[in-house]
Amino acid sequence: MDEVSVDTVTLDLLREARETVRSSPLGVINTPLIPWCQTTLPLNINCNIHIKLENMQRTGSFKIRGVANQFAKRPKGGHFVTMSAGNYGKSFAYASNHYGSKGKVVMPETAPVSRSILIKSFGVEVERVPTTCLMTVVNRCVQEDNMTFLHSYDDLDLIAGHASLGMEVLEVIPVPDVVVVCCGGGGLLAGVAAAIKLSGCDKTRIYGVEPEGACTMYKSLIENKPVGMETKSIASGLAPPFAGTLPFELCRRFVEAIVLINDEEIKAAVSTLYKSGLVVEPSGSAAFAAIISNKIPKLEGKNVVCILSGGNIGKDELANFPD
Repeated sequence: MDEVSVDTVTLDLLREARETVRSSPLGVINTPLIPWCQTTLPLNINCNIHIKLENMQRTGSFKIRGVANQFAKRPKGGHFVTMSAGNYGKSFAYASNHYGSKGKVVMPETAPVSRSILIKSFGVEVERVPTTCLMTVVNRCVQEDNMTFLHSYDDLDLIAGHASLGMEVLEVIPVPDVVVVCCGGGGLLAGVAAAIKLSGCDKTRIYGVEPEGACTMYKSLIENKPVGMETKSIASGLAPPFAGTLPFELCRRFVEAIVLINDEEIKAAVSTLYKSGLVVEPSGSAAFAAIISNKIPKLEGKNVVCILSGGNIGKDELANFPD
């Protein structure tokens, strides 16, 4: 993507995007923010936790927020290409179908085949390639087929759209003490963090959560520049090959820290949520996994928000998780 200054991300920009998302013809939902105490979920920490249910969002994840803002800023009937492990691709395909745009999703071979089939059902082409080849194939589509690339996490319009989630949280809890968000390429984390911090919540601690096998943002913050790695995790949606440039800059400015969880902790989180009646995919359960695994410091007595970012998991996949 073209270089965008972090200073371009202002509260006015995010408020404008919030209205675009709210009024989008794609039907983005202001998802419930429910108290943990009104669920049967276990909790061994004395704090007040609210859970944002983006698993109930249109297309099954938060991604539709950013897509709604992206498509609102682009000409209708365009020819777009993107890369996605599933959730962005599903929202991209849904929007392409609605707006009458031609689209192609380049997917990593590690993504569930069921997601490829679902995306194709919206009339969008899918090409599955090794993770390390994603950008090569995207660039080929841009250069040879004259397609326009819509980035699935490193894009100003996308991040501003995702920030609407943070705005919704503040409408219910004006000054949260702690907010915990999953992190893949960093688009959601960057948007939510920017929305909360630019709204004046200077003391709110915002944590990103990454899988140990796909910790590009964690490594980027250590090396003080966006880096890539060969990623591997059961949470395929949190395993892009590199951290986004703009998300990195926003995370460096607004995020307290990135914490790491392993695949076993993710699996346990998915199972625990399911037993309490919440269908959440591995990527979507990362923030919850970090909280119940005691990875987030100093929660005692605090007002905490946990984002369940998506629920796109099939019955066949759920069979692989422990009871």
